[in-house]
Amino acid sequence: MTPVSELGRLVTNAVRRRYILLAACALLLLCQVAAAQSAQQSADARWPQIKEALLGGDRVVRDGADVIVLSTPARALDAAVVPVDIATRFEQTPERHISKLYLIIDNNPSPVAAVFEFPGDRDWKTISTRVRINAYTDVRVVAELNDGETYMTTNYVKASGGCSAPALKDPAAAAAQLGRMKLIMPEDDTADDLLLARLMVRHPNTSGLQFDQITRHFIPADYVRTIEVSYQEAPLFKVATDISISENPTIAFGFAPDSGAGMLDVQVIDSEGRRFEQQFPLAPVH
Repeated sequence: MTPVSELGRLVTNAVRRRYILLAACALLLLCQVAAAQSAQQSADARWPQIKEALLGGDRVVRDGADVIVLSTPARALDAAVVPVDIATRFEQTPERHISKLYLIIDNNPSPVAAVFEFPGDRDWKTISTRVRINAYTDVRVVAELNDGETYMTTNYVKASGGCSAPALKDPAAAAAQLGRMKLIMPEDDTADDLLLARLMVRHPNTSGLQFDQITRHFIPADYVRTIEVSYQEAPLFKVATDISISENPTIAFGFAPDSGAGMLDVQVIDSEGRRFEQQFPLAPVH
C-alpha cells in the first residue's frame, strides 16, 4: 500500500469514528430528552392526584412568588442527598403567618416528603432539609396560611435513583448511633435577631426500596416519622416526614429567640415507634 493510500485509509477511519461518536452522542441526547419529557408528563399527570388527596380538588392554589421561596439545584450532585431551602417573604405574626408547609416531590414513590406546622407566635425566615429524589421531577413547596389561603412555588430537579441508593453507613454503625442528635449553632449572632440552628438526627431512614447486597433482600423501611422542636417549653415547629427525607435527617431553621438564655427541646419518633428526646441549652442573644 502506498503512503498516499495509507493516509487516505487513516483519514477515512478517523472520519468514520467521528461520525459514529456524533451519532452516539445525538442518540444519548435524544434518550435524555425523551426521559425528561416522560418524567415531566408523569409529574404533570400526578400533581392533580396529589393535590386532591392532600388539599382537596376545589382548593385554589395561588402563585407563591410573593410568599415563599424554594431553592433547589437544577441538577443534583447526589440524588440521595438533595438540598432543599425554603424562605418566607413576609414577617410571621399571629395575625398573618404560614401555618403549614408541604414539601412535595411529584415523582417519588412517597411524594409528600414533609409537612411542617408552625404555631405562628414566633417569627422565622428559613427552613431547609435534604431529600431523596427518585426520578426527574417537579419539587413543590405549598404554603398554607392561617387565613386558609394557599400558595405554591415549584422547581424542576434533574436527579434519579435517590430512593434506592445504598446507605452511607453500614447497619451496625447506624444502629450504634441511632437517635443521637446534634445542634449546630452559628459562631456569630445573625442579622435581624434571627438565630440559624441546624439539627441533625442520626437515623438510617431506610426507604424500603434499598437492596442488601449480602442477603439479596430489600431492606425494610425504617424512618423518622415526626420531629417536634420546642423553645422555652412552647412549640416552635413540628414536622411529619417520610421515606423521601435523606439518611440522617437534617433540618436547619432560623427563628427569633428571646434575649436571655433558653432551652431547645427536641422529640423524635420513628416508624418503629422508638422515641428519642434531647435538650439543648441556648446562650443569650445579644
